[in-house]
Amino acid sequence: MIVVRDTFHLKFGKAKDAKALLGEFNEVLKKYDNTPRRFLTDFTGEAYRLILESTFADLASFESTLKSHFGRDEWRQWYEKFIPLVNRSEREILTLVE
Repeated sequence: MIVVRDTFHLKFGKAKDAKALLGEFNEVLKKYDNTPRRFLTDFTGEAYRLILESTFADLASFESTLKSHFGRDEWRQWYEKFIPLVNRSEREILTLVE
C-alpha cells in the first residue's frame, strides 16, 4: 500500500478560496473512483499549505488514476480554477508500514 501526499503551497490569503474549491473537487472525483482521500491544512510549520493525502494499493493503481483524471475535461476545468491559488507544490510517495 502506498500513500501519496500532494502539498500545495498556497498564495498568501488564498486558503479560503482553495478550501471552497474542495467540495467541487470531491464531486468530480467521486464520479470516477473511490480512492481513500483526505485533505489537511497546516497547524504548524509553513503556513498556507493544503495537503491532499491519497491511498493506493500500489504504484500502478496510482498511475492509472492519474491518467484517468488528467484526461477528463471536467477535472481540467476544476484545475484551471485552482492553479491561480498556488505558488508551488510537491509530491511525496510513501510506503505504508503495516
